[in-house]
Amino acid sequence: MKVERSIVIKNKKASFDYILLDTFTAGMVLTGTEIKSIRLGKANLTDSYACFYGDELWVKGLQISAYENGSYNNHDPKRDRKLLLTRRELRKIERQTKETGFTIVPTKMFINEGGWVKLEIAVAKGKKAYDKRESLKEKDDRRDMDRVYKSRL
Repeated sequence: MKVERSIVIKNKKASFDYILLDTFTAGMVLTGTEIKSIRLGKANLTDSYACFYGDELWVKGLQISAYENGSYNNHDPKRDRKLLLTRRELRKIERQTKETGFTIVPTKMFINEGGWVKLEIAVAKGKKAYDKRESLKEKDDRRDMDRVYKSRL
């Protein structure tokens, strides 16, 4: 039996820069060398976003590094990749992003139990500077409370 470590690649910057409203899990159309690079953990979600081309949702700016053992048919690291969602989910996302100030941000990439790569996307609204300061303050407060709780144990 093959034991595989779980691969989870997160976009920590997304939760700091955006207010995440509604999340969806989507499949992706990938090539073989892209899968191998993801299994090695060589992907970066930081500057990526999703947008509609016609009726299809595509992710842009998602960096999957070239597979080091790949041959001449290795993939382009920054190419646009098609996301696989149901029609109902696509219509819901498109309706939500029609409003001003909303965008689609990838938050997490993982490999599910079946071995398929999934991308968790969120419909998000950008935070203002004072919202970011507030979230930093909350994070510091939580850290202080955990520190006090651990010292009492």
